[in-house]
Amino acid sequence: MGGCAGSPRRLSDSEGEETDLAPRPRLQDSQGAHWKNAVGFWLLGLCNNFSYVVMLSAAHDILSHQRTPGNQSHAVLLADILPTLVIKLLAPLGLHLLPYSPRVLTSGICAAGSFLLVAFSHSVTISLCGVVLASISSGLGEVTFLSLTAFYPRAVISCWSSGTGGAGLLGALSYLGLTQAGLSPQHTLLSMLGIPALLLASYFLLLTSPGPQDPGGEADSDTSARQPLINNEASESKPGSGSPLSLQERWTVFKGLLHYIVPLVLVYFAEYFINQGLFELLFFRNTFLTHAEQYRWYQMLYQAGVFASRSSLRCCRIRHTWVLALLQCLNLAFLLVDVWLSYLPSIYLVFLIIMFEGLLGGAAYVNTFHNIALETSDEHREFAMATACISDTLGISLSGLLALPLHDFLCQLS
Repeated sequence: MGGCAGSPRRLSDSEGEETDLAPRPRLQDSQGAHWKNAVGFWLLGLCNNFSYVVMLSAAHDILSHQRTPGNQSHAVLLADILPTLVIKLLAPLGLHLLPYSPRVLTSGICAAGSFLLVAFSHSVTISLCGVVLASISSGLGEVTFLSLTAFYPRAVISCWSSGTGGAGLLGALSYLGLTQAGLSPQHTLLSMLGIPALLLASYFLLLTSPGPQDPGGEADSDTSARQPLINNEASESKPGSGSPLSLQERWTVFKGLLHYIVPLVLVYFAEYFINQGLFELLFFRNTFLTHAEQYRWYQMLYQAGVFASRSSLRCCRIRHTWVLALLQCLNLAFLLVDVWLSYLPSIYLVFLIIMFEGLLGGAAYVNTFHNIALETSDEHREFAMATACISDTLGISLSGLLALPLHDFLCQLS
């Protein structure tokens, strides 16, 4: 894809003193594109994960007014994660090769639909359908935008990851703040309808089309001015325009990703086992917080840790992500023993452990995808990023399946 018609041309030596001035607009355009892409991917990460986080943060409230029997948090968790799992399982089979703009539109529409369905629902079925739409939006968006990073400098992976971490923190904080201020869960969800619109605006109006540079490079200094994706028909032919990989190539790439996929699966298995299996059981009576408020604060502190570590790539890069998996499993064992024996004297100790849990999870996510971008070739990067998306969702799904019977067993003992 060449430069746009309005790009400044490089003057020849015969044109005299103006030769040294010609590259300046080009450099300014390049810097402008860099910042637009950085902000664009940060906002895409924020908006894409926002509805997912709100649904999990609202696990206590979404179904409580409908008097649903059983464990409400797990009902929301399963509806929120299983559609995402199906989408990410389809990604290596060719989903990542579909045009990007229709996928982004579908993601935004599903996000808005999820807020509306849950807010106006008067039945369990409709509420869970809204949660399913949030899951479809989040899963499709993550596959789409992580695949898209393959055509931009690697710095956008850090921006995307930081945005997803910001979604966790802002989603949990906004839901916590608005509900504690007296707003009902229904009105809280309706107030968040601007998020899907911001996602669409970030992609179609802010993000610029990929330039002719090496997508793995860190600099844009030689790229020409670029136009927003919605105005550049050629942009759809750049990502995904190459010939599809053969089954043998896909299998070879997948095997090479396993040493990153397996640790990330373990990290998310352990942390969501804690979040959805133990949070409700880590209840302290010697505090002014109610049971529901304690649950919300657990979610908020966890998301704060995730945001901090997903934004830390420029400061701290971790190659051996299996260390993070080991530490997260130790976190799980420590809190599981506390649920059984109740030996921790204060809720503030649990607050610290949960924030550390979030730090581990966020660091595992951003470093995994950054390492994959570093180690995969240009022709394999789009497929590799889409395939590795399954890691977190698979870990969450497995934790949900095992946490259900364990939660019931521990409740019977108490």
